[in-house]
Amino acid sequence: MSRIDKALEEAVRLREPRSAQPVIDAPAPDNGGFVPSSPYIVTLSDPSSPITEEYRKLKSMIIKLTTKNTFRNTLMVTSSDSGEGKSVTSLNLAVILAQEYNHSVLLIDADLRRPSLHRYFGIEPGKGLADCLVSGIDAGSVIRKTGLPKLSFLTSGQTVRNPVELLSSLQMKKLLAELKQRYRDRYIIIDTPPVLPFAETHAVSSLVDGVVFVVREGSTSAKGLRGAFEMLQEAPILGVVLNAASVENLNGRFRYYKNYYGYLAEAGKQAL
Repeated sequence: MSRIDKALEEAVRLREPRSAQPVIDAPAPDNGGFVPSSPYIVTLSDPSSPITEEYRKLKSMIIKLTTKNTFRNTLMVTSSDSGEGKSVTSLNLAVILAQEYNHSVLLIDADLRRPSLHRYFGIEPGKGLADCLVSGIDAGSVIRKTGLPKLSFLTSGQTVRNPVELLSSLQMKKLLAELKQRYRDRYIIIDTPPVLPFAETHAVSSLVDGVVFVVREGSTSAKGLRGAFEMLQEAPILGVVLNAASVENLNGRFRYYKNYYGYLAEAGKQAL
């Protein structure tokens, strides 16, 4: 059995069926920032749901993998191709990590080709990552507060014609190193383009401490997955998130949760 097959088998095995709970409204802001209010941010809009519970498990495993010996705080979220849920995963992972007592989170939209995180937040992109790389703007001046006191957001910024060159540049390397040193107790979650269509993701993977890989059940092909893993074979892959997975409810009825997440609970690349 290949490392990919083992990863997916473990992700499926570790899913636990849970019954749905009532929706609870997201908390009001207390720091003057904008309010994350999209229903896709399920960790806020439905904190008692089985989906949110899976994110809590994912959070626990991420913390376990990244705080052993030294704190590895820069994490990249990607997938083999578009439409597999990497952006929603990075968004909800950032929110659930920001609810921890010991850590704050900076979420970065590094998908300069098709940025989407600002839409989930319901804001305009404004100045962001691309402006820092192109114009040398200090990241601290364009990082935006959210309605969650411990979650900040760096948008993709201005539209650019050369995302490969920018994300593969020395400026990107210096920026991530600066953010890593400036915010030593902060998780930095980076939403990147999918691996197969675009070259820049491979470059970013060499700059981070860990990679979370998103697979969509019924969509991600085995060929595409193997191709993506080959491109990331030198990257520090922490695990696989199984998105849109079918589960069986506690009462025995088969149900399908559109955004239900399983995860790989074994540590490190050995589990893959």
